[in-house]
Amino acid sequence: MDTVKSARPSGEAASRPRDAGVLVTPEKIERFLAEWEAKGRLEGTLKWYRRGLYQMYEALPGDKRIRRGTLKAWRNELSEAGYAPSTINLYLSVTNTYLEFFDRREYQLPGAIPQEERYQPELTRGEYLRLLQTAKILGKEKVYLLVKLFAATELPVQELEKVTVEAAKAGQTTATSGGIRQIVRLPGCLCRELLAYADRCGIGSGPIFVTRKGGPMSRTYVTTAITRLCGEAKIPEEKGNPRCLRRLYTATKAGVEANVALLVEQALDRQLEKEQLTVGWDA
Repeated sequence: MDTVKSARPSGEAASRPRDAGVLVTPEKIERFLAEWEAKGRLEGTLKWYRRGLYQMYEALPGDKRIRRGTLKAWRNELSEAGYAPSTINLYLSVTNTYLEFFDRREYQLPGAIPQEERYQPELTRGEYLRLLQTAKILGKEKVYLLVKLFAATELPVQELEKVTVEAAKAGQTTATSGGIRQIVRLPGCLCRELLAYADRCGIGSGPIFVTRKGGPMSRTYVTTAITRLCGEAKIPEEKGNPRCLRRLYTATKAGVEANVALLVEQALDRQLEKEQLTVGWDA
């Protein structure tokens, strides 16, 4: 009877030590940050350092160790998730500095992602609305919903299968971006349209966006569908992708937050002026 041979390596492979990597812990991260704060780093810089290091920490596998190839894989994951090259370079730079601080330079990832100097297309709010109107006129409900989904949420395209009937009923889903698991809120108006679409398609549970055979949609299919819609809406096709739609969402959200912050400051100023009338030095 044949016996199963052991998979134990022999010769040179057997003597090669396993890559133990370098352990990353929140305590080590805080120790590193405290050292840089003592050197006079600005609060804003430390904020980005902390964000980048904890992004890296959450993206690490279960044993929380950086090994050869770990940072390259993380860089690719961040790029796939739509992070800007400048942000990716910043996160990798602080991680390299962290490794140097603990004298583990052998795990650093040298080189930065080249900053693209060519024009980066920006989808305007008006163009986005024209995409929706064109999809309605052409009866392309699925593409209509895809455009609205990526322009109204932070959902990465690779997490499209997380948009389920159950998620639409709950008004939220969970997704992983850059190694970070987060809750993605689904606006009420979008949820109502998603549920109505699912009902018309006979989808009672599970993913809403599926192929004709019921399988998950590929990123290529999603991008191609949106690009074609751009052509039909007389919008430059290079703007027809989930990344441009997500950038529109980010820009719109930032504008709303800036307006809210201004209103808060104005309200605080009014309150202080009112109090000044009764407790001011010269009152």
